[in-house]
Amino acid sequence: MFIINDVDIIQGLRNIKHPVQRTTLVMETDTDHPGFCRLQLIGGGDARNVFLTYKYFESTSKGIYLSVNKFVNNLHKMIRHLKLSQHGPCLSDQGENLDIAVCLRSEYLPYNAIPWSSRYRQQWPPNSVIDKIEKYGCLLVPIGPRTMKDCNVLWRLSFSVAEKQLVHSFNFTQLLCYCLLKLILKRVINTNKHTEGLLCSYFLKTALFWVSEEVDIDTFQLSKLFVCFYKCQDKLKLWIKQCFCPNYFIPEHNMFLGKVTSNNNTVLLNVLDAITCDGIDGLTKYVFPNGYGSCQLLRKDSEFSSIHLDFLFYRIGSVGMMVDISACLKALMFIESLIQSKYSTFIIDACKHYHAKISQQAAQLYPTPTITTKPVETYNIHKRYHRHLKDGIKTDDVSGWLLYASFYYVTGHYYVTLKLTDYVLSRCASAVLTTGCMDYSEKVINNYRNHVYSTMTLNEKMRIATVSKVNYLKQSSLIPMELQLLVENPSVDLAPTFMSHCLRFLCYHHIGDIANRQQALRDLGISIDETNFISTGYLSNSLTILGVCYEISGHKDAAYQCYDDALQCDEFVSPLAKARKSKLLEI
Repeated sequence: MFIINDVDIIQGLRNIKHPVQRTTLVMETDTDHPGFCRLQLIGGGDARNVFLTYKYFESTSKGIYLSVNKFVNNLHKMIRHLKLSQHGPCLSDQGENLDIAVCLRSEYLPYNAIPWSSRYRQQWPPNSVIDKIEKYGCLLVPIGPRTMKDCNVLWRLSFSVAEKQLVHSFNFTQLLCYCLLKLILKRVINTNKHTEGLLCSYFLKTALFWVSEEVDIDTFQLSKLFVCFYKCQDKLKLWIKQCFCPNYFIPEHNMFLGKVTSNNNTVLLNVLDAITCDGIDGLTKYVFPNGYGSCQLLRKDSEFSSIHLDFLFYRIGSVGMMVDISACLKALMFIESLIQSKYSTFIIDACKHYHAKISQQAAQLYPTPTITTKPVETYNIHKRYHRHLKDGIKTDDVSGWLLYASFYYVTGHYYVTLKLTDYVLSRCASAVLTTGCMDYSEKVINNYRNHVYSTMTLNEKMRIATVSKVNYLKQSSLIPMELQLLVENPSVDLAPTFMSHCLRFLCYHHIGDIANRQQALRDLGISIDETNFISTGYLSNSLTILGVCYEISGHKDAAYQCYDDALQCDEFVSPLAKARKSKLLEI
């Protein structure tokens, strides 16, 4: 969706507070079609504005109005080289995989949507969200009512940005309820030839909005998920009986027009009745017709559901790479604002986790902590490091501490590094699970359940029960100098036990403790076989690092064998292994 920002759209002439400098249009709401408006031209402005040209407008007895058809057709001509076709208000690519919607924005809500902000409701949506929606206004999309084929001057009022704000304020049960509604649409309603296409996900979302507003928000709890779903179904069935679906912002706008009528509503009601007549078991059958992945989140055991929610996050809760420090800082500021605006405990915890993960990346993007010119600069850089590293230890039980150990290693504090790696290894020994796995066994899930409590936040559970691989970015300032070439690629993930033994080996090497250095080298080799922490995807890098450590200790034959093994790995081959092996052959 693209918004054209060089056009001003106002509610009425009284909203003009200064001489018109830009193309200015007035929204004229239509009483016969409450979800639409006309856009009358009242001011010109900059002649260079493409929308000032009259080819976009249509002259009527009541004034000059922006034409829907001319707007879309001229837009199509402007980007003819993209070979797009018209698809409703959008332009689509040949495979209809992409819809491009170009719309206008009004900083004002239309007059018939103003009562929305002050009408009676329970606790949802929160006042802060209502304020944001009022401040943003609405969008206008170039398409007229479905029941008027040749309508050329009516534009649809769109509250898509407002609806995004509303969905972002959902708690987890509200989100689950919406997902269940969409699953029913996909797997039941749209698979029935008599009801296919009668409902859309927008109608379902609207039902959830109305129910959320009308009931106490405490109704939306995991243990009451089926009750919440049933309330939404009842709301939909009432609308279908009446053939009237009220828009959430403009209730007099019937969104069923041209869709649900007295000719098809009976069969649609019968399908919805069949979904809920057998209770939760019947709903589960419809949602999972093939019996896979039994709908555990519908169970009344909220603690069980909470555990499965945790594991869903452990599978998918990864963070993309940041390319520079400014991107990291912007992301951190954005997440901090999200934390302040969210009301779901789970979403807040997820945001805190992402904040900690990005802090780990930020700590690696500052200049190398040992390369400074002035004491003041050294102090300031170290202060930034410590701020991000302290935030970074909040991700899980070990990865943040391991990055802290790397910081002390590159700054030459070898004994501090050894103490931190002692701690990391002790935590790895008692770890319940590793995050980022595609699947978890029932044994792991049950073990996790025995280690955490329902009163804990997600962050607390992650910090006592999970470990994560440590991630070093390309040219990270925290990775040991001996391994710098390993991350010439975008990044490298290493198992925490393996990296701990590697740091211990390097520390003992620098302080001249040969006996402990050899023990650390043996432990490093053994840790590669601990498959619970090193998957085949990371094996090549681990073997290469082991080879580097063998080289440092003077065991060149063993190093050669490690590099050779690293080059034989199936899933991924370390780019450093080939270079190190070739270098040994030259010697």
